[in-house]
Parts: sequence; C-alpha cells; structure tokens
Amino acid sequence: MPACAAILNAWIDATEWMPRVHDHDDVERYYCQVVFKERRVSIAENDGQACAFMALSGDGYVTALYADPAHRNAGLGKHLIDSAKTVFPKKLQLWTFEANNAAQRFYRREMFSEVKRTAGDNEEGLPDILLQWTASGAHA
Repeated sequence: MPACAAILNAWIDATEWMPRVHDHDDVERYYCQVVFKERRVSIAENDGQACAFMALSGDGYVTALYADPAHRNAGLGKHLIDSAKTVFPKKLQLWTFEANNAAQRFYRREMFSEVKRTAGDNEEGLPDILLQWTASGAHA
C-alpha cells in the first residue's frame, strides 16, 4: 500500500489543477488502514515494483486507478479495468474529475458512458463526472 500511495501522491503533486487535501503521510496512512482493508486492490508490477494500481469496492465502484508516469499508456490501466470487469461482469462505475481529460478519453475507449455530473460534491471541491460501464445487454 505505501507504493500505491506513492503513485497517487506523485500524481497529485504533478497535476496542476488538483488541490492537495491530505499530506503525503495521511494519504499513505489512509491507503494502509482503509483502502487495503476495505477494497480489492490490484497492482501491476514491473521488475517487482508497483507501477499501477486499482482499488475496487464491493459494489462495483472503481475508487482509484493510477499509473506511475513512466508506465502510462502501456496498457496497464486497460488490464486493470478488464480485470474489474471480470469481478463485476454486469456493471462498473467510477468518478473522474471534469478536468481529467486523459482519464475521460481512457474510460470512453473502455466503453464507459456519462451518468451525471456534479459541481464538486467531493472533498477537493472539483467538478466531477460519474461514468458507468455495462456489459452488452446488462441492465443498470
């Protein structure tokens, strides 16, 4: 979990529009004490090092999907989302920030569609979008 928290912390630090709501240690503590215990976490590794991860809640929500910058656009996110689709073969949902255009492009390629938007009903106070994937023929 510290490696996953480090990937997320690096993304927050490198993303100009993303406010830092929690310091690095608090993010790591949250991942170790909450995410690891309450969610299904999948980690993509390269040479024994975590390079991407996904956290999935028990109700089919992807609560985190992040890749180390050196491993982005290498198919790891697709691999992780495909694995989530096997766990929840009818429906997945997730929130992405409106400003995160790269994530939106990725999820649209993975057949997610927009369900709704908010003006910032999250701790960062940023506008966000609820996206959903449903299997062909599955009902939401």
